[in-house]
Amino acid sequence: MKKLFICLIFSQFANAQAPSGYYSSANGLTGASLKTALSSIITNGHQDKGYTGLWTAYKTTDIDKNYENDGSILDIYSERPSSSDPYNFSSVSDQCGTYSVEGNCYNREHIVPQSFFNEGSPMKNDIHFVRATDGKVNGMRSNYPFGKVGSTTFTSLNGSKLGTSTSSGFSGTVFEPIDEFKGDVARMVFYFVTRYQNQLSSFSSGNMLGSSAFPGLQTWELNVLLAWHNQDPVSQAEINRNNASYTFQGNRNPFIDNPNYVNQIWGSQTPTGDTQAPTTVTNLAIPSKTTNNISLTWNASTDNVAVTSYDVYMNGSLKSNVTSTSTTITGLNPSTSYSFYVKAKDAAGNTSANSSTVSGTTNASTALPVNCVNETFETIPTASASSYTTKTWTNAGITWTATDSRSDQTISNKAITVRDGSLKSSNFSNGISSLTVTTQLKFSGTSGAFNVLVNGVNVGTIPYSTTATTTTINNINVSGNVVLTLVNNSTSNRVAIDNLVWTCSAGSARQSIVSAENTELKELQVYPNPISNNEIFVKGKTENIQKAEIYNLQGKVMQTISQPFKNGKSIKVNQLPQGIYILKLDETSLKFLVK
Repeated sequence: MKKLFICLIFSQFANAQAPSGYYSSANGLTGASLKTALSSIITNGHQDKGYTGLWTAYKTTDIDKNYENDGSILDIYSERPSSSDPYNFSSVSDQCGTYSVEGNCYNREHIVPQSFFNEGSPMKNDIHFVRATDGKVNGMRSNYPFGKVGSTTFTSLNGSKLGTSTSSGFSGTVFEPIDEFKGDVARMVFYFVTRYQNQLSSFSSGNMLGSSAFPGLQTWELNVLLAWHNQDPVSQAEINRNNASYTFQGNRNPFIDNPNYVNQIWGSQTPTGDTQAPTTVTNLAIPSKTTNNISLTWNASTDNVAVTSYDVYMNGSLKSNVTSTSTTITGLNPSTSYSFYVKAKDAAGNTSANSSTVSGTTNASTALPVNCVNETFETIPTASASSYTTKTWTNAGITWTATDSRSDQTISNKAITVRDGSLKSSNFSNGISSLTVTTQLKFSGTSGAFNVLVNGVNVGTIPYSTTATTTTINNINVSGNVVLTLVNNSTSNRVAIDNLVWTCSAGSARQSIVSAENTELKELQVYPNPISNNEIFVKGKTENIQKAEIYNLQGKVMQTISQPFKNGKSIKVNQLPQGIYILKLDETSLKFLVK
């Protein structure tokens, strides 16, 4: 990498860029003590110039003097270090503004998202981690943490990526800048968790920040950033920006002035130089399965240093990352076949070959499926995506209409964003019992809530804020024909909606349950009823019963027990909320109550 040569030159005198004695109080310290000393140094002298002051700062801090040297904005999300940039921004005149595609305008990108600290000052206005970047890419990055992307959902014109994490310890959505700026990002995050270490306990983690002053980051994210810091040394562009930021704001980023502080505080990435992959996982098996779950076990892999985790793949896609040699995959469909394989990973990111593949089929459902409607918004119209219009699409037999809406924003992937309008379903004949939906406030505005209407009657609210939030409304319980409507009561808040799931009316489930109860064998009976102490006693001939299943009235399997009566006449059950449940013993169903 071209930065390596630059680093060898500037590592000799990086501290010379800071005033004499600026870091003297940190001399001789390591670990948490060094971090605390640096926090005090860079807090003193810090002048909050306000959020609009960032536009002024960018005229000196974020100008390209090291790549094209053309006086344009240096944008880490569009800069191509070894070829022509896809577009260029002029200072001031190209400030956002509105945008729909890359190259429209540049924005203020918080490398640590401002939703983590509730848009508070001085964090929101701190030039050391708020960069001038393309508005569209800034919006796509949203508030996701940084990590190594596997399956990509978005790629910017310079190769920055959004997608599923392959970083050990985290399997959610992450954003990955190009190699040229990975170290830049790491050192900006290290600055943030050092400057604001005393406030971290009041910030949201965002799957990124830690809640304590030391280490200040979640372990998986710290490992990613340490690797990026080590592979991408400090560049002249970073040094120039640090000096300009000091002139503007009165404090410095110590990890640019002295990169060795990183390893003196957090330790170098371990293990260094490890290129040997773990052995292939063996004896992958499916020991048990239910209507909605499949359990997996395997033998531990070995490694020259240590295996740190296992990636579990379902039907060819990464499903989860675990540290143990077993896991249970939940939320599956009944009577459906799934295939699985596992890869072992070590701390250096080396990955084993695929294990052998095993397949299993979930059990057939004996009650109503939990999710009758599952709208992922993957088929929403893409024409005029950034324009607020009425958009209509059909998925799984339901036609959706979103008024005053746009379709270019994301949460987990595609989402529909409603401003001064609503999201409405067509008529659905199987009723609704509960509703789950994910929301997120986009661009600017204040927290609020959607009204949820079923057949025009308000049944609850779905809150939204700048943080993606999943909310469930239970006990709606409207049977027959229903129309669902989510209404945005704000005329200005732009709110994205994703992953809408509802369960069918409990009425249909109760009808099935009544039929099952009519087949109940007279000699089997739950006693006492209501049950107590999480234990079900059953009278009658139980010794040959092979399986017990507990369902709620919505048809969801709450627990499955093999050979439930091998040790006596009672079954120990998991903690259940108050309500009515069905105990299914092989082909016999018994109703019981929990108070």
